[in-house]
Amino acid sequence: MLSSTKLYRRLMDTLSTAILVMDDQLRLRYLNLAAESLLAVSGRQFNQSFIGDIMVNSDQDIEDIRTALQQGHSFTKRKTQIHLLHGKTLQVDYTITPMTDMDEVALVMEVQGINYAERISRDENLISTHETTRELVRGLAHEIKNPLGGIRGAAQLLASELPADTDLTDYTSVIIEEADRLHKLVDRLVGSRKPMEFRTLNIHEVLERVRNLVEAEVRNMDITVVRNYDPSIPEIQGDSEQLIQAVLNIVRNAVQALESPHVKHRSGIIELGTRIMRNITIGTVYHRLVTRIDIIDNGPGVPTELKDNIFFPMISGRAEGTGLGLSIAHSIVNQHKGIIECNSEPGRTCFAIYLPVNTPTIPSNDIGSGQFGK
Repeated sequence: MLSSTKLYRRLMDTLSTAILVMDDQLRLRYLNLAAESLLAVSGRQFNQSFIGDIMVNSDQDIEDIRTALQQGHSFTKRKTQIHLLHGKTLQVDYTITPMTDMDEVALVMEVQGINYAERISRDENLISTHETTRELVRGLAHEIKNPLGGIRGAAQLLASELPADTDLTDYTSVIIEEADRLHKLVDRLVGSRKPMEFRTLNIHEVLERVRNLVEAEVRNMDITVVRNYDPSIPEIQGDSEQLIQAVLNIVRNAVQALESPHVKHRSGIIELGTRIMRNITIGTVYHRLVTRIDIIDNGPGVPTELKDNIFFPMISGRAEGTGLGLSIAHSIVNQHKGIIECNSEPGRTCFAIYLPVNTPTIPSNDIGSGQFGK
């Protein structure tokens, strides 16, 4: 049997809301896993530390917490900024609740990023919109492929009826070649019809396969692919070939960005990184563990007008681009119950892929309000 203290700690660690417990001197006595993730600190390292050691330049917040302790009243502060030890600034809502048990006094601080609800809504809308788009594209592909087959067949028939020594066969060849090209483009729009084959896999093997392929392709370019892996990442369930395709599409997109004439630096760098995230909500589903894959490049960044639509088919920043690579990557990740985020500014673009490590268990509405790690 678990002791009551261990049981309470385990229950607190399942919450996706950040929980901090302080004593009457505002020294930290406990941080749950969500708090460690949000504040980017270790509970063991900062045990018994003053709250001001984590929330730096927060004199007014600390004074408000002391007042709540003295008066024994709870309070909530909304849309406030807290500055963390490592230089990061968070915009959050937090609630302070004093608790008295016999002679002991404790303060419970609940912290929630205010963009959580917006993020959940955006994720749901993005997934729903992509599903609708995929169905529309499939219907459109069917309507295109039928007459396309007729055009190709008619061109072949016409070519067979033409004299061998006529130049007119050049025109029928062009028709056949263009029909084949359009047929392939439509197939790419629809995506792979092969069902996913989920197996236990090591995500680093997927990334290493991609790295080897890309390094061969950029051998004569001034582009370097670097690794920043977390070796503690557990195995996940997924389709290895499909995940390779998804990551490869994103990395090739980075290569194309680094070849852009807008790149002002000499050397291009693409970084492949992995991290383990705890207590994360994807869409509306809560996951205890999530693998995050980062694909980072130092290219010119995604144009502002494309940021909101970058994962939709036929959206491309290049005149010669089809706009299918990122759309296919998003579809593959979505079929793995994950999601892709893009954060971009000139000189740094990061595509972050979130993939559940285990089977989702609890809808986020039932467990609290987690958020993606940054």
